[in-house]
This record gives sequence, C-alpha cells and structure tokens, in this order.
Amino acid sequence: MKKIVIISSAVFSLILGSALSAYAQQDEKNERKDQHKQQQEEKKQDRHDQQHAQRPQNRDQNQNQDRQRQQVQQRQQQDQGREQQQTRQRQQDQGRQRERQIQQMQDQDRQQRQSRQQQQRQDQSRRQDARQMQRPERNQDQQRAWHSTWQQHRARNWQSDHRSWQQRGGYNGYRIPQDRYRGYFGPQHSFRISGLPYAVYGGYPRFQYEGYWITLRDPWPESWSNDWYDNDDVFIDYRDDGYYMFNRRYPDVAIAISFSM
Repeated sequence: MKKIVIISSAVFSLILGSALSAYAQQDEKNERKDQHKQQQEEKKQDRHDQQHAQRPQNRDQNQNQDRQRQQVQQRQQQDQGREQQQTRQRQQDQGRQRERQIQQMQDQDRQQRQSRQQQQRQDQSRRQDARQMQRPERNQDQQRAWHSTWQQHRARNWQSDHRSWQQRGGYNGYRIPQDRYRGYFGPQHSFRISGLPYAVYGGYPRFQYEGYWITLRDPWPESWSNDWYDNDDVFIDYRDDGYYMFNRRYPDVAIAISFSM
C-alpha cells in the first residue's frame, strides 16, 4: 500500500512538472507575443510620428510651390502689362508722329498757297500798274463814246436776252494756250476793263487784255450798276463749253465772250 502511494506521488510530480513546464512555455509565448505586439505598436507609432513630422514639411513645400507659382504668374502678368503699355506708347508715339507729319505737310501746303497767292497778287498788281501806265488818255468825246457803247449793250431782260455757248452751237473762236491761260486767266486773275483799249466789232463792244481782243457776245444784265465796267473787278474763265466773263460783284452771271488776236 505504501508503494502505491509513492508511485502516485511520482506520477503526480511528473504531471505537475509537465504542467508547470507547459505553463512556463505558454507564458514565454505570451511574453514573446506581447513583445512582438509592443514592437509592432512602437513601429506603428514611429511611422505615425514620421508621417506627422513629414506633413508640416510637405505642407511647407506645397506652400512654397504655391508661392513660387504665384510669383511666376505675377511676373508674367507684369511683363505682359509692360509689353501692352509699351505697345500703347509706341502706337501713341506713332500717332503723334503721323499728326506732326500731317501738320507739317498742311503747313507747307498753306505756306505754298500763301506764297503763290502773294506772288499772284504781286503779278496782278504789276500788270495793273503797267496797264495804268499804258492806259490811253481819252478826251471827253472819247469818254462819252466809251460809255455810250456800253450803255447800248445793256439788257432789257438778261434772263431772256443772254445765251450760253452751248445754245449758240459751241465755241469756235480762238483758244488760249494753256500756259497763257494759267498765267492770266481764271478766277484767281481779275482786272478792270476801265482804261483798256476798246473798240466796237460787229456791233459788240470789245477790249484788249494781255494781247488778246475780247468781244462780248451777250448784253450785260440790267441789274448791274451803270459804271460797272469802270469800277468792278472782272475775270475770265472757261466753263464747260466756252469762255465767259464774270463780275466779282455778281459771280453767278456768266457773259459769253470770244477771243481773237
């Protein structure tokens, strides 16, 4: 009986040792597992800490990139603004230069016109002075004949009495060379009939001007003053179909005339 007890104690000791060993192994496993879990947690925390530390750096980098892009855009806008301003300035300068050129051309044209007009006035004054010096002296009988000739050719109703060269079938008289015409005839060259050599040809009064005999083919209007041929400035112009004489006091009236040498 005592032997059986001893065996049972040994078995129990063996079982207890096995249990203790298994328990120890389980504790060791659990400890290793805890350590591994702790290591994983520490690694996870490290990664989290690294990510948390990198986020401000990334945010700063993004902000820097945004600022750089904004600066580039601002510089581009500023460059475009300067180019546009320079373009507008060039256009304004070119416009002002064109205006100055146009003004200079207009000033030159005006000066040339004034010079030509002054020269024409001087030439006309010299011609009038020359004619005045060459004007024939008339006695009273000649003066009366002069006025009588003009008075006889005064119209009763000029609107019905006068005829244009077209109505007369066209002008067939002497034609003045163009250079002579430009030099002595046209609206810019006026003169007075008074004192010029005169005569009567075919019943019409005629006078001599610049080497040409000029014969009136129309009567003069009844509305004109009695002594217009002594006091009014006249000029000769070619209009449409022939030569006409105009009185500056009555510029709308055209009296048909003919030329001869």
